[in-house]
Amino acid sequence: MDPLSDVLSLLEPRNYLSAGLDAGGEWSIQFPDQQRGIKCGAIVSGHCWLAVDGVAEPVHLEPGDCFLLPRGWPFRVASDLGLEPTDAGAIFSPARTGSIRSFNGGGDCLLVSSRFALSGDHAGILLRMLPPIVHIRAQPDDSPLRWPVERMMRELRERQPGSFLVVQHLAHMILIEALRLHMADKFGSGVGWLFALTDKHIGAAIGAMHEDPAHGWTLQMLAARAGMSRSNFAQRFKQMVGTSAMDYLTRWRMMLAGDRLTNSSDPVAVIALSLGYESESAFSTAFKRVMGRSPRQYGRGRRAAPAHGSGEPANANRRDLTHDPENRNRFSDRIMR
Repeated sequence: MDPLSDVLSLLEPRNYLSAGLDAGGEWSIQFPDQQRGIKCGAIVSGHCWLAVDGVAEPVHLEPGDCFLLPRGWPFRVASDLGLEPTDAGAIFSPARTGSIRSFNGGGDCLLVSSRFALSGDHAGILLRMLPPIVHIRAQPDDSPLRWPVERMMRELRERQPGSFLVVQHLAHMILIEALRLHMADKFGSGVGWLFALTDKHIGAAIGAMHEDPAHGWTLQMLAARAGMSRSNFAQRFKQMVGTSAMDYLTRWRMMLAGDRLTNSSDPVAVIALSLGYESESAFSTAFKRVMGRSPRQYGRGRRAAPAHGSGEPANANRRDLTHDPENRNRFSDRIMR
């Protein structure tokens, strides 16, 4: 898998509500805190204002625009932000399985949105450095966002057999395409891990670490993969990602280890060896430094806790990422579930 797929697979963004809104006349709707979630939406027709609590400037959304709200803060969409808002719960509560809700007669603004919950404790690697509002302006007619947005609206309208799963898959497609477009829009100027992936040199080094996390990477080896001198690579990596290359490698290994401790019965010694550590004690020291708990404490605690927003054990059926390539490919499909 590629690094973005790797991280999304570990975070398992779960779409737990997709719906359409058809608003008319003068209107204003307030949405609550998204609770560690990501809101992703697109304007199909018409226009509206988007305001996020704590953000000074609202955003005006035009047809074809897409938006991401990575922080989960309360927000409002409206034809006029000066109007007294209606609580979103009164509009969308009856539509938990997804549909298009009409408000104030409809006909003036049509939008579709999805809300995602993130599993795991490492959402920061994806969301850190993203602004509270990611505004992606309308793309050309051949935009990769156009088809999934239009198809989602069709599924929400027609309610065909299997539409729930189709909408789930489309929601993930829209989220990933929106992230891709934002990365491309900020190419060369964005700061953070997400934008480092678009850099030819730093992205190559990150890809190498994700492809073979157990390899005995050194700074010199990673610099060679990036096609840069050791000193220039070290400086550029830290500047773009916000941490050193070797610290990033350690954190990625510990994220993989945490997933296996939660979702497999592999002994700590086996996990340590599979991630390039020659001794269990060295691995345990690194794990506690990064994750804040010993491997055994982490595994027990995570297995005992229910998944976020679910009564089932967190990710109980997942497979190991680090051994069999076939397992890695199967695991990547989990993002669509």
